[in-house]
Amino acid sequence: MTKLIIILLSAVFINNYVLAKFLGICPFLGVSKQLRSAVGMSLAVIFVMLMATAATWPIQKYLLDPHDLGYLQTIVFILVIAALVQLVEIVLKRYMPSLHESLGVYLPLITTNCAVLGVTILNIDEGYTFAEAMVNSLGSGLGFMLAMVMFSGVRSTMEGSDIPESFKGLPITLVAAAITSLSFMGFGGVIENLFS
Repeated sequence: MTKLIIILLSAVFINNYVLAKFLGICPFLGVSKQLRSAVGMSLAVIFVMLMATAATWPIQKYLLDPHDLGYLQTIVFILVIAALVQLVEIVLKRYMPSLHESLGVYLPLITTNCAVLGVTILNIDEGYTFAEAMVNSLGSGLGFMLAMVMFSGVRSTMEGSDIPESFKGLPITLVAAAITSLSFMGFGGVIENLFS
C-alpha cells in the first residue's frame, strides 16, 4: 500500500509528465488559457490515460511479450489510444457540446499527446504490476491536471499584467512555463523521505 501511495504522489509532484518530463506540452500551452477548458481537457486526459493503461498493460503482458512482438508496442499502443480518444470525443460531443467546442482541435490531439503514450510505455518499462500501472496513470493524469490548472491561473494573471512588447504572446508564456516547471523541482526527494 505504501508503494502505491509513493507511486501516486511521485507521479503527481516529482515525475510530473508535463513539468518534469516535458510530455504533453502542446495541450499545456494551447488549452491553459481558460480554467474551464483546462479542467475539461485534463479530465479527458485522465480518462484516456486510465483506459489506455487498462487496455495496453494486458496487451503487452499477455499478447506482445509471450509472442515476442514487443517491437509492435508503439504501433499497438497508439491505435488503442486513438480508439479511446474517439470514444471520448463522441461522448463529449453528445453530452457536453459546449466543452467539446471549447476544446476544439486539442481534443483529437490527445491521440498524439505524448504524455498518454509516455505513461503507457513507461508503465511497462518500469515493470509495474497492473495495480501499480493504474495508480501511476491516475497520478500522471492528476499531475497533468495540476499543471494545467496552475498554469491557467498563471496565464490569467499574465493577461492583466503590463508585459514588455518583446515578451508578449508566446515568449512570456514559455518563460512562465519554465518558472512553473522549476517550482516542481522542490518536491524531489520529499515523497521518498516521507515514507522511509
